[in-house]
Amino acid sequence: MSHVKSIIPRHKRRDVGMAGLALGALGVVFGDIGTSPLYSLQTVFSSDGFAVKATHEDVFGVISLVFWTITIVVTIEFVIFIMRADNDGEGGIMALIALVQTAVIKRPWVKPALVAAGLFGVALFFGDGMITPAISVMSAVSGLKVAAPAAANLVVPITLVVLTILFVIQRFGTNLVGRLFGPVMVIWFLIIGLVGLLQLNHDAVMLKALLPTYAVGFFMNHVGVSFIALGSIVLTITGTEALYADMGHFGRPAISRAWFLLVFPTLTLNYMGQGSLILDNPSSIRNPFFLLFPDWAQIPMVILATIATVIASQAVISGAFSVAKQATRLGFMPRMTIKQTSNKEIGQVYAPAINWGLYVAVIALVVAFGSSAALASAYGIAVTGTLTIDTILFLVVVRKLWKKPLWLVWLAGIVFLTINFLFLAANMTKIFSGGWFPVAIGVILLLLMLTWNRGRKRVTGVRAEREGSLSGFLHEIEMLDPPLMTVPGTAVYLNAHRDTAPMALRGAVEFNHAIHEQIVILSIETTRSPFVDDENRLSVDDTGYAGDNIVHLTAKLGFKDTPDVPHLLALAEKQGFDEGIDVAEATYFLSHLEVVPGGPFEMARWRKRIYCALSRNASSPTDYFCLPANRTITVGSQLAL
Repeated sequence: MSHVKSIIPRHKRRDVGMAGLALGALGVVFGDIGTSPLYSLQTVFSSDGFAVKATHEDVFGVISLVFWTITIVVTIEFVIFIMRADNDGEGGIMALIALVQTAVIKRPWVKPALVAAGLFGVALFFGDGMITPAISVMSAVSGLKVAAPAAANLVVPITLVVLTILFVIQRFGTNLVGRLFGPVMVIWFLIIGLVGLLQLNHDAVMLKALLPTYAVGFFMNHVGVSFIALGSIVLTITGTEALYADMGHFGRPAISRAWFLLVFPTLTLNYMGQGSLILDNPSSIRNPFFLLFPDWAQIPMVILATIATVIASQAVISGAFSVAKQATRLGFMPRMTIKQTSNKEIGQVYAPAINWGLYVAVIALVVAFGSSAALASAYGIAVTGTLTIDTILFLVVVRKLWKKPLWLVWLAGIVFLTINFLFLAANMTKIFSGGWFPVAIGVILLLLMLTWNRGRKRVTGVRAEREGSLSGFLHEIEMLDPPLMTVPGTAVYLNAHRDTAPMALRGAVEFNHAIHEQIVILSIETTRSPFVDDENRLSVDDTGYAGDNIVHLTAKLGFKDTPDVPHLLALAEKQGFDEGIDVAEATYFLSHLEVVPGGPFEMARWRKRIYCALSRNASSPTDYFCLPANRTITVGSQLAL
């Protein structure tokens, strides 16, 4: 699952042909699911202790289950249905959370429960972001065991080197590499489809596996074995979330066309080719993907597979940056440094804290698990958990926002959730063999996000009480006799609320008895839409103040927009809201509230400590709001939570 960088900005899609969009989608959207053939079938047949055999019945049953899993979950559920649910053109679990927050639900506990479930899906995504680079790159490099068995001991060291390079280059962005994503993945899909077709040309009997009767028969005749096999078969649909999450970057039509015209058929051919090879040579279960290729092609395929898995990993890592940015803007994570890596592509961002946190976790996973087969046990729960939560939130949107009949929602729920829960239940059997990892990561991150959100709301409320009414404060200034002294220059005060007086401005009046000759009070509101166009960003608020030297602006930003305050002020000047703003020489004032535990707020003391620790380690508001450090002044006070 991934939420990845925008290769094509949403507002420029009309200027780009459908073929270009589809090519971009191939390079970004399908990297994860496109590299699943490297390890998924190998995991199914090599699971220790479970009797999935290289027999005619088992192989046909597994390939049929793979085909129909991809068909039902990816093609029908996501491409045809769930991708119709968008938030201002954006998809993904964060978009579903935003949509659910707008729904009218009678029972008061239901909406918070749904939002919490969505946040757990977000948390699982970060677990996915740790596992995907590890398992993908290690699976590709593991081809050395087939092509050059003597180099088997080099798999882990080479994997660590590749991953280190991958994380180091994140800070440079992907402008150049991004242009290569699509063509490389086109080559990848064509080659894996061709090699599968050549194997089927040698033995076309595997085409019968497309019949659903083989999947049903395998499941009914070997209930226990087939149920356990589902835990590995789900690896064939890793990256399904990306089809939905990246809808805002490329559009539903481009993603759908790329899926139906290239990705789906080539994946099907490759999986059937691997099945045919396993029937011909049962020993090939040790690595059926690379053994499909002749000896002379195996080393080149290891290289191509490594490049493809780096692309898939790049998408997931950059997706983590995007999700962190969205979660921060929606108030579920503390401020963190988010750097824009492209002047043209709004979705290309870099979060140093997320990058190096993921790096440490990925390296630890590679060293601890030691093989892609061992990592597969940890992978499935993250995938199935997220897909299940996506489905639940989608059904709520269908019923509450689209007003579809209840019977239709129940029918869709029975079909899709039954399949999702079967895969989830099958993966729960792997809890003690690695599946605990994404669950633990999910629980920890969910707790952190809920703690931050609750504490933030409390701190925001107390802060509003301390700040008091803005209109009342400005009225007091007007009534002062003698009037306040004025100092030259423009002062910009950032304030969380449009109706309250900034603490820094109150301090200037109370302690300095002076104000700047031009004052701008700026409040930033985050909408539930991912983006807000420039013409709809700014509004001037009537504060009741008679003078013309104090103006209050409210800026509306989407949860994927960057809060660039100097840009907003330049925009205000350009649009004529206040021609007196001197953006180049303005002084910025921030009101900082230091939070310490020990107050009366009803929250467990250990959670208060967590909130305070997160608050202390939040990134500087100067960086977050893109302010010039040499012209920014912070005025602080303390609050006991």
